[in-house]
Amino acid sequence: MKKAPLPPSTTEELMQRANDMAGLTLGQLAQSHGFSTPENLKRDKGWVGQLIEHELGALAGSKPEPDFVHLGIELKTIPVDDNGKPIETTYVTVAPLIDIQGLTWENSVVCHKLKTVLWVPIQGNRDIPVGQRQIGTPILWSPNPVELALLKQDWEEIMEFISMGQVQNLTARHGEILQLRPKGANSRSVTQSIGVDGQTEMTNPRGFYLKIPFTHAILTRFFN
Repeated sequence: MKKAPLPPSTTEELMQRANDMAGLTLGQLAQSHGFSTPENLKRDKGWVGQLIEHELGALAGSKPEPDFVHLGIELKTIPVDDNGKPIETTYVTVAPLIDIQGLTWENSVVCHKLKTVLWVPIQGNRDIPVGQRQIGTPILWSPNPVELALLKQDWEEIMEFISMGQVQNLTARHGEILQLRPKGANSRSVTQSIGVDGQTEMTNPRGFYLKIPFTHAILTRFFN
């Protein structure tokens, strides 16, 4: 395995790297770093993201901050079908379920991570072998005032449910563009949350996800 590239020092340098890998297959990119390509992503769900992070010199990993913290840019790989439509929702970050007094949208991890996002579309069709899937043209995106207002509204609504001990009543249907869903290796993963009576209780960890129509609209706007 080759040494990881150094983080890009400017946004221009980051975009140059992202544009340089567009058109390559995941297999070609993996080979250039001495990585082996998995046969499928069932067991290696995070492999694509890690490969792209490695190529671009991302630092944050799973820390609650943008991947290129010195540039204020979050990296998101997004699997798409033949029509450029995202195949799945986009994970943003784990949701805080306790100690949330005084937490506002402006100082939330969701807000920080979504200030500026580098989207890297990747062929996601299950019938294309992982190594043959192509990397698409990158997009640098920041939410416009309308998108920002919707994100804030959804976040505040979801956090109100959590603060009132109603996390069990939240479903993926809540939220226009942002949703809360169980996030854990399996249903046995548990964490503390606020109960109805204000006491802590155990529940499955939750994560914030962006809904498909929202990410689809972002991609469509750039590519049309």
